[in-house]
Amino acid sequence: MPIKIDSPLARRIAAFIFLFFIFGLTFWVLSPFFASLAWAGVLAYVTWPLYQRVCRRLPGRDNLAAFLMTLGVVATLLLPLLWVMFVLVMDVAAASATLKQLAIHGLPPLPAGVRAWPGGEWIVAQYQRVQADPTWVRAQVDALGLTDTAQLKALAGGVGRNAAKFGLAVFALFFLYRHGASVLIQFRRVATRWLGEAARGYIQAVGVTVRAVVFGIVLTALAQGVLAGLGYWVAGIDAPALWGVITALVSLIPFVGPVVWISLSLGLLAHGETQAALGLFLWGALVVSWIDNLIRPLVISGPTRIPFLLVFLGVLGGLNAFGLIGLFLGPVLLAVSVAIWREWLVHARSA
Repeated sequence: MPIKIDSPLARRIAAFIFLFFIFGLTFWVLSPFFASLAWAGVLAYVTWPLYQRVCRRLPGRDNLAAFLMTLGVVATLLLPLLWVMFVLVMDVAAASATLKQLAIHGLPPLPAGVRAWPGGEWIVAQYQRVQADPTWVRAQVDALGLTDTAQLKALAGGVGRNAAKFGLAVFALFFLYRHGASVLIQFRRVATRWLGEAARGYIQAVGVTVRAVVFGIVLTALAQGVLAGLGYWVAGIDAPALWGVITALVSLIPFVGPVVWISLSLGLLAHGETQAALGLFLWGALVVSWIDNLIRPLVISGPTRIPFLLVFLGVLGGLNAFGLIGLFLGPVLLAVSVAIWREWLVHARSA
């Protein structure tokens, strides 16, 4: 005999349990792909005006327009990023071989010109003290983990997984171009139904923040890459344009860009080019790095009307919580939180 649920409260509870079960399983099924889908969403949103322009040039050929836009995004962004990731793996492997030699043979002698530096005698004395203790040097090399074959394999595996995520993001990007407008309309309807008219403000905050963060990060990285490339050219680094591109791509992540020009400065120092090494280091510290403090706050904080400190913490916290996609998800979450907070303040004043 079937059980009849006549109570409205019981029906609501049953409906809630059913929806929770269905959406919970849906979340579980899609959870491995959230990072890729988020990347596709960010790329589609930022490039949407360009996609609309391509659609106007190709009326009635939306599939072709979406395909061309996807190819354009891959050619200009994803392929260079994957290339940098693979180059990084190769450089880590080379660094591992160098560190193994250091662990076996000890530290090499300093260039003769170091003594002429301000405080050069102290630097030489400290270096010689460390050089005289090969056991300590070996322990520090082992602590870095770059001589461990298992860790190097894990690093290569991580690069492969990220490459697969980017491939899935490209696949999803094509369909977002094709159906993104209708999906956004449906999302707005559902959000407005559940959250009321306030949902429009939240969606607008998300859009403004994503665009501002993307352009702020990209413009800052491009400026740092150009200035760093100029410094590499003056310092006599081989392939300065290539290293400038690498610096720009690496600078997408805060605090990582200096790794490139510091490494190149140390390379010049190791070859005895003291003046070029010092000049490149000062150029990177006083010019390249300070561009980040100049452009990023202006581009990001202005449109979003959010204090740059919150955006900065959102970028770092997002990286820690979500990985590379956290560059955008972190500030977006903070933007929605600030929008909700400001709405509460408005209601509190009117009450």
